[in-house]
Amino acid sequence: MASTVLDSVLFRDAFGTPSMRGVFEDAALLSRYTEVEVALARAQGRLGVIPAAAAKDIAARCDASRLDLERMKLETETVGYPILPLVRQLAAQCGESGKFLHWGATTQDIMDSAVVLQVRDALTLVERDLDAIRAILVRQAKRYRDTPMAGRTHLQQALPVTFGYKLAIWLAMLDRHAERLEQLRPRVLVGQFAGAAGTLASLGERGMEVQKALMDELRLAQPVATWHAARDGLAEAVNFLGLVTGSLGKIAYDVMLMASTEIGEVAEPFVQGRGASSTMPQKRNPISSELILAAAKAVRQHAGLMLDAMVQDFERATGPWHAEWIAIPEAFILTGGALHQAKFMLDGLIVDEARMRRNLDMTNGLIVSEAVMMGLAPHLGRNEAHDIVYDACRVVAEKGGSLAEALAKVPEVTKHLDRKALEKLTDPANYLGAAREMVDRVIGDRPHYSHLRSDRK
Repeated sequence: MASTVLDSVLFRDAFGTPSMRGVFEDAALLSRYTEVEVALARAQGRLGVIPAAAAKDIAARCDASRLDLERMKLETETVGYPILPLVRQLAAQCGESGKFLHWGATTQDIMDSAVVLQVRDALTLVERDLDAIRAILVRQAKRYRDTPMAGRTHLQQALPVTFGYKLAIWLAMLDRHAERLEQLRPRVLVGQFAGAAGTLASLGERGMEVQKALMDELRLAQPVATWHAARDGLAEAVNFLGLVTGSLGKIAYDVMLMASTEIGEVAEPFVQGRGASSTMPQKRNPISSELILAAAKAVRQHAGLMLDAMVQDFERATGPWHAEWIAIPEAFILTGGALHQAKFMLDGLIVDEARMRRNLDMTNGLIVSEAVMMGLAPHLGRNEAHDIVYDACRVVAEKGGSLAEALAKVPEVTKHLDRKALEKLTDPANYLGAAREMVDRVIGDRPHYSHLRSDRK
């Protein structure tokens, strides 16, 4: 039986996705280990480091699906690592040719290269979902480009914005993550093959040549220097996930607040029974947003763990390396789950434009007091204009009425602005600044930083 939310029958598809779990499941990991061992034999056979016939035999006969997993488990617990038990079984599959398996390699070479292959697949899934969410946000930002709503700072109404402006800010964050993803690939998708202390000494003068041939087989970059104990690449990948889920968490937090009963400007997509309470039939909880926020918090912990694991001893680490085995799969699975929830939530987001307008008008013009102050400033000076509008705002707050009505009773104001001008200045829809232009700038002629490509496996 599963014991964590990532594998639980109840929770695994709330916090992850089948496709991302498939990248990191045991069978996939063992397949990647085997792929690296076979690729190494192919490379060495092509270069004459091992007999070409043995390399061909190894490639034909190594089969991860035939591994005895119970034996692998027991021997891994004894050895502390899975590669020696793996090599024993694969060598047995290959008969006489098996003695040339794992030639000149060390355990960490195979495990590191395999995890990079997993990360390559996982990043492709992340990219796919990022692209989908960005496309949704482009559509939504266009639709709500001109929809005025209250902008809020410190949880208080501040100045008017548009909902499209808010969506464009979310979109711009994810555009930057797409750019980061393209930039980090060359740094992260680098294989490992360096031997016991990282010097390739066991292969003599052929070491670097074999290393290059192996990376060509795996379609990974050749390392400039051994990174057995220099873990910045994988740390960058997981911290990138922390950035992505951090942005998704910000979006989810906004949606949860806007969906609260008192604000009521948006709601997550309606699905019969989703978000229901066991005791309060009226409840419709923002489930996707809650799951995104929880995943974001967990991924940040794994990002911190990867930074901690960068501090390693000498040429080959002790415990810090093992911490990566925990952090990398869990961070990717949680990120996959958060992206999946964000796609669902944003694609079907229910937007109440009328409620946005009512909330915008609830302060009777106070939300645009700055507009009136700036309208009066050329006539009275900024400081005096500020004080006059401040006093008028207090009148509205204490006695009711609108800001335009209060200002219409102030001689210093009516001397320069008539009632029509005051009504115009106190209409929130007339004080949107460059919000709409910013939407256009984000969604129009913007660079597309990432695209799904068929050559990425």
